[in-house]
Amino acid sequence: MISDIVALRAFYSSVLGRLAERSLAMALSSLWSKSTSERLVGLGYTLPWLDRFGADAERALAFMPAMQGAVPWPIGEPSTTALVFEEELPLPDSSIDRVLMVHALEHTENPQQALLEIWRVLAPGGRLIIAVPNRRGMWARFENTPFGTGRPYSRTQLAEALREANFTATAWGDALHFPPSERRFVLRLHQLLEKAGRRFWPIFAGVVVVEAEKRLYQGLPVTARASRRVFVPVLSPQGATRVGAVRRKQEREC
Repeated sequence: MISDIVALRAFYSSVLGRLAERSLAMALSSLWSKSTSERLVGLGYTLPWLDRFGADAERALAFMPAMQGAVPWPIGEPSTTALVFEEELPLPDSSIDRVLMVHALEHTENPQQALLEIWRVLAPGGRLIIAVPNRRGMWARFENTPFGTGRPYSRTQLAEALREANFTATAWGDALHFPPSERRFVLRLHQLLEKAGRRFWPIFAGVVVVEAEKRLYQGLPVTARASRRVFVPVLSPQGATRVGAVRRKQEREC
């Protein structure tokens, strides 16, 4: 199950979504070093955090997976949104300084290929920050939020995937320590539950956050890879036109 852009926007418009956004922003801020000269790409649904952290970047782009859908961003300015395939990013080699992935890796058809593609577009010493549902957390077990869809990860699984793609994990964080419930009393106590969870049961956090650095001292094999995507021109004849042509050919042969 993949959360589309309509469901994601609806969730982050709700009270529970705004609290989740705040919790994840706190975890990201502990890993985020500000820079006014970096080129930043948000991959997945990262708009709430691009609004917070993208203002300091020289350039910020919002890349949204084709299966998810896209909306314009930023509001009221020229759009920097692009609809992309995670395995084939429309960027030259070593052109980006930092990539933020939220609601992306857990839905990717080929996570390893997506990480290798991010390695390709990151500049030497570039940083990748990933937020994924925690396999041990409560949020991955309930489908009333986007964190309950896709493939959850443990820290060990995420570290292994990064290592195989030539990344080195440099810092870890976690978020969403309160239950994914929309009941009023839970929402009122979310700050208390969040603080208690961060202190006493961080292993059961709803989201695992990791910052990784592009590793350069080990080369990756270069292999030719043909695109698996099939693009059809918008104006090419389809459907009934094709069927009609086949019938006319059969009639001529008779």
